[in-house]
Amino acid sequence: MGHLDTGLAGLHAVVTGAGRGIGAAIAEALAARGARLTLMGRSLAPLLALAERLPSGMAQAVACDVADEAAVARAFAAARAGHGAVGILVNNAGQAESAPFQRTSLAQWRRMLDVNLTGTFLCCQAALPDLLQAQGAGRIVNVASTAGQRGYAYVAPYVAAKHGVIGLTRSLALELAPRGVTVNAVCPGYTDTDIVRESVERVVAKTGRSRDDAMAEFVKSNPQGRLVQPAEVADAVAWLCSAGAAAITGQSISVSGGEVM
Repeated sequence: MGHLDTGLAGLHAVVTGAGRGIGAAIAEALAARGARLTLMGRSLAPLLALAERLPSGMAQAVACDVADEAAVARAFAAARAGHGAVGILVNNAGQAESAPFQRTSLAQWRRMLDVNLTGTFLCCQAALPDLLQAQGAGRIVNVASTAGQRGYAYVAPYVAAKHGVIGLTRSLALELAPRGVTVNAVCPGYTDTDIVRESVERVVAKTGRSRDDAMAEFVKSNPQGRLVQPAEVADAVAWLCSAGAAAITGQSISVSGGEVM
């Protein structure tokens, strides 16, 4: 874990989609700053493995499908039972699927909106009573995407959902600003995660191109010529959760090496 910064000590943070990639990096960054954590995700095993890697007693794991209203209610009740009132909510759970628009099914459209947008809505509603009591320390950070700031071909439902997350972020930030709760989004570009690696493998399988050529397609959109690292996204989230970011709300911060300005 390295040096422990106690800037978030005493705060209970819920991180959705915490089992791998960006979500796991966010959980590690918040724990390193002293927060108690509830790790949420659809699969319990990776959450339990992450909880074991974090300092003893700092993290609990709760299985949750964020698109299921009843499951969200149960998960947040379990979160409070273990660590008390929620002071930080990081909506990281998400899913991306690709298809040409004309071959995009209504079921696929609904899946993308359910997990990426409706899940964010449901978790915000579940956490809000606690956040409003957090005496100015309440924080919501939505992990959106550069897909919420620009368009990408062949992922229209995902792009629409992430644009929706940014719209929700702006609206909720205005509504909650007088109550001392900040609401922001971070928007990663292509990040070095399992999701991108799996996407590269699909390109290789479909086109017969080499892995290096396929990866180059993902890297070329970043002016820095590289994939973003999960820890870089996590550091941005951790800062937005800090006392020093109390005047920052309604923002969509691109973590993309200059792809979006």
